[in-house]
Amino acid sequence: MEESRDSRVRRFLTSNGMVILGFIFILCLIALIAVGLVQNKTQSENFKYGIVFDAGSSHTNMYIYKWSAEKVNDTGLVYEIESCKVKGRGISSYRNLQEIPVYLSPCMGRAKDVIPTFKHQETPVYLGATAGMRLLRFDNKELVAKILSSVSSLFKSYPFNFQGARILSDAEEGSYGWITINYVLGKLKEKQGPKNLSWRKNESLSTFGALDLGGASTQITFVPVNKTHTPPKMLRHFRLYGRNYTVFTHSFLCFGKDQALLWKLARKATNLQSDLLLEPCFHPGYSKTVATKELYGSYCSRKFYNLDQGDTIRIQGTGNFLECQKSILELFSASYCNSNDCVFDSVHIPPIWGKFGAFSAYYYAMNFLNLTSENVSSEEMVTRKMEEFCSTPWAVVNTTFAHVSGKYLSEYCFSGTYVLALLQKFGFKEYWNQVEFLSKINGNTEAGWSLGYMLNLTNMIPAELPPPKPFSRPTYITLMVFFSLLLAVVFILGSVIFQKSSHFWN
Repeated sequence: MEESRDSRVRRFLTSNGMVILGFIFILCLIALIAVGLVQNKTQSENFKYGIVFDAGSSHTNMYIYKWSAEKVNDTGLVYEIESCKVKGRGISSYRNLQEIPVYLSPCMGRAKDVIPTFKHQETPVYLGATAGMRLLRFDNKELVAKILSSVSSLFKSYPFNFQGARILSDAEEGSYGWITINYVLGKLKEKQGPKNLSWRKNESLSTFGALDLGGASTQITFVPVNKTHTPPKMLRHFRLYGRNYTVFTHSFLCFGKDQALLWKLARKATNLQSDLLLEPCFHPGYSKTVATKELYGSYCSRKFYNLDQGDTIRIQGTGNFLECQKSILELFSASYCNSNDCVFDSVHIPPIWGKFGAFSAYYYAMNFLNLTSENVSSEEMVTRKMEEFCSTPWAVVNTTFAHVSGKYLSEYCFSGTYVLALLQKFGFKEYWNQVEFLSKINGNTEAGWSLGYMLNLTNMIPAELPPPKPFSRPTYITLMVFFSLLLAVVFILGSVIFQKSSHFWN
């Protein structure tokens, strides 16, 4: 009887001990897996957003940018996710300030839709005005202040982090455009390669120069081979992706496409004996009447005003490329220069070298005329194409390109000739071997100053640290070791009990 009682006790302890150990084993296994999953859970990427309004002389565009809050060598990897073209004229042309909210609100509404709601309050908004507002500032500082104040009031009414509306300096406009094209073309980002001193020293020499042509000004920016004789005021310094860059940049006010045309027409109209102006840069058969106050109303053309002229001037096109080219080159001859390295407007620039990216009106004119670098191979070919286009009657041009705005279409002969003259004055003798004309880079990023502006600002916007792990590293290691040892102990005990129970039953 005693043996029977002992056997029953052993049998009970053996069977229940196995259940308890099995339960403990499963709990330890679950705990081990849970600690590993929680600690190594993939953190969702923390993105930031930024909004930049490019307020040019003739139009305004809004761009939305996105970048990871975790920076690479102190600079965010920024890319464009949305753009919105503001309908209407440039902000410098508005005199009724009540029109500004109507003008800008649709694109701000688009920004609210694109950027996640929980990111609105931390998303910075910037408006940068360029040469159009710089020109207006010469004439009416009070109006400039009122326009910027009206813009600021509107932006502050939205749930974003408004950072200011201001006029960019000419150096900022040029250098930020340089940053944009070199960033998108992959010239600034960290590269995989041998990290020796000579490689780092020559890194900036692989960058592109930048050519920007707007309505009121044109900019040229590049890394000069020799900075010794370059005035410090024409040099800008940047630190991007862990490297320092020094660029030469200069903006030529009044040498933008629209202002140059006004200047050219006003200069020629000064000596008119009648109200008829024959213009070789417009197509044969083209004519328009221009108010005298409009022709001489700009800061750039006002110096040619003649009190004896009537209220209007009638412009009639003659369509002659060579005559157009000659009259445009006279604009540059009229600006004082006395040395070989002086291009025009009394400005000296370092020697041109390497590849350049040309955008804005450079691209629009040359792309329309089929004169981009891949489509021409000689000066003779360029001259032939321009002669053919400029001499084509306006009625034929207007019918052939009926989908193009009449204002832009009528000026393409002038625009193309003016671009060629600019390239010649800057020293591009065979531009098709030196210049790439850019619009959307890599298919989705607009060439211009706004991305470079935001990219440079990400150096100033604090980076956020990645969210902390649930456990510190020592705690994580201790828990993993503890549960692993506990599993091993339970397994060994289970094996021993199982063996004894097998021996008992035998």
